[in-house]
Amino acid sequence: MDQTAIGKFIAKCRKEKKLTQAQLAEKLNITDRAVSKWETGKSMPDSSIMLALCEILGITVNELLSGEKVDMESYEKKADENLIALKRKDENNMTKNVIISSLFTVTFLVGIMVCLICNIAISGNLTWSLIPVSSIVFAWVISFPSIILGKRGIIVSFISFSVFIVPYLFLLSRIIKVEEVFSIGAVLAVPSMVFLWLIVVVFKHIVKARKLAALGISFLLAIPFVLIINAILAKMIAEPIFDVWDMLSILLLLILAYVSFTCDYARKKGLMK
Repeated sequence: MDQTAIGKFIAKCRKEKKLTQAQLAEKLNITDRAVSKWETGKSMPDSSIMLALCEILGITVNELLSGEKVDMESYEKKADENLIALKRKDENNMTKNVIISSLFTVTFLVGIMVCLICNIAISGNLTWSLIPVSSIVFAWVISFPSIILGKRGIIVSFISFSVFIVPYLFLLSRIIKVEEVFSIGAVLAVPSMVFLWLIVVVFKHIVKARKLAALGISFLLAIPFVLIINAILAKMIAEPIFDVWDMLSILLLLILAYVSFTCDYARKKGLMK
């Protein structure tokens, strides 16, 4: 399976359909940068959008993976070759991910061992090392799915964060013997998780192909999030609900949202010409 040949074939079919890279990307709800990478042979279309891509270009998946039009006589042979190539590609990707995730895990384990050994050598027992160790384990739990599964693991990482953040805060409060870490942290974790999941929904389901617009929406969503966090802190620790730094933060978020929407509009308008 020749990625360069496949890329050139995609470009050829796209031009035959009189589509720009941006127009093809819009139909597939992806970025034109992704299409450009396909056509230059730097990457392959994801299996989840191959059927839609082939339908738009008026070709079969077999022809896409072959990088050329396939006649009926050689169709079955090409199909078998492409299936084998895809299987090998998946196996290679999995092997690569396993190696990276193993190195990632070993690095974390080394960090844990260093903390424990230093703590015992200095204090004679386990004291302060439990704080970084618990934090390292928490970081590993929420990041490992993304390391081994790639993009498919991002949602799993978000789920892991949502499930383990409260137990982690509880454990941390017991280690450092400060109840407020859990009592305040757990309350703040709820709106934080809601905010993170809203961002996931915005990027994956609302404006998938327009990352700048999604970024602008995210900045706007951050404004009520800041206000909610401030209201919670004001009630729990008697902090002022709104101060000059909060005003500056909201102003900055509005500016960033404005810039994101303006860039998105300019980009879209430029692509339409």
